[in-house]
Amino acid sequence: MQERLERRSFIFTLALVTVAFALLLKPFFTAIFWACAVALIFHPLYRYLLNRFPRWPNLTALTTLILCIVVVVIPVLLVASSFISEVAALYHKVQSGEINLGAKVEQIRQAFPGINAALERFGLNFDGLKERLLGGLMAAGSLIAKNALALGQNTLNFFVSLGLMLYLTFFLIRDGNALVALLIRALPLGDEREKLLLAKFAEVTRATIKGNLVVAVTQGTLGGIIFWVLGLPAPLLWGVVMTVLSLLPAVGAAIIWFPAALYLYATGDTVKATVLMLYGVMVISLVDNILRPILVGRDTKLPDYIVLFSTVGGLLMFGISGFAIGPLLAALFMAFWEIFMREFIAEDTPLLPPRNSSPLELDEPQNPGDNPAS
Repeated sequence: MQERLERRSFIFTLALVTVAFALLLKPFFTAIFWACAVALIFHPLYRYLLNRFPRWPNLTALTTLILCIVVVVIPVLLVASSFISEVAALYHKVQSGEINLGAKVEQIRQAFPGINAALERFGLNFDGLKERLLGGLMAAGSLIAKNALALGQNTLNFFVSLGLMLYLTFFLIRDGNALVALLIRALPLGDEREKLLLAKFAEVTRATIKGNLVVAVTQGTLGGIIFWVLGLPAPLLWGVVMTVLSLLPAVGAAIIWFPAALYLYATGDTVKATVLMLYGVMVISLVDNILRPILVGRDTKLPDYIVLFSTVGGLLMFGISGFAIGPLLAALFMAFWEIFMREFIAEDTPLLPPRNSSPLELDEPQNPGDNPAS
């Protein structure tokens, strides 16, 4: 009795201390997550270098981290700073009246007179929709401009978080295998289950981050290039916006280039509009349709609709980091339920049906004689 009470008290205290420690680390959650993600992505490079220089693990891990900074961190910081500058400049031009968004919307209305009739069929009013759109754009521009100012004022906090992330990344790269072994030993889920879940975590994290970022950067770069070639304003700004929006499956960069093509049609630039429309459909969208299933869907083994909902939900819940956290949580959800079905229901049935099958097609016997139970 005494031993049972002591065990339960210890477990309760352990849970309490663990929750308190998790709350202590809550402000650094984003930095910790990205440190884990970067370590997972660059760990194969570390293993390759360590096989060539086995006597210098610290130097090998430091070299891997420096390559990560040069390849990823510095380019992202440069593009982000340029993006923030262009957004702030564009917002001030709109606010000062140098760019009249209302007049540009009216140009589209005059070029496509059928818009009013189409909206009225759905009970919508163009003027009301126009006011909402302009209000939303101004609010978004104001938010970005204020965040840019806040980022400038909180530069120290940003670089402290970045420094903590890189510092933790070094140790995760160097000691990753030992930490995983310690985690497997500590968790009370069963070694085989823990190995499977940690493998799923690593697999989905690599696939989601590498795949989504490759697709997003490719689409954003292609979009920015065509905007620059056609002489459209702020190609870097719209390229970065398309990169961010490309994190959303199915819609992505089309949110930018399609309205831009419609505006060019409305202003009479038919050639540019046609070029942009064809380029968007045949090049930018094709990148999404080809690369995303290969780099994301195949490795995560998640259907496109689950990837879409988990990505959008992750972005809404966790911010920009949600494009990786959302699909990761979805994959872990699927993995837990597959383990449950296999071990507790004693069914070797996949959680999702094959893509070519219909859930309404049941394997019913053709006649009573075919039923084994009859």
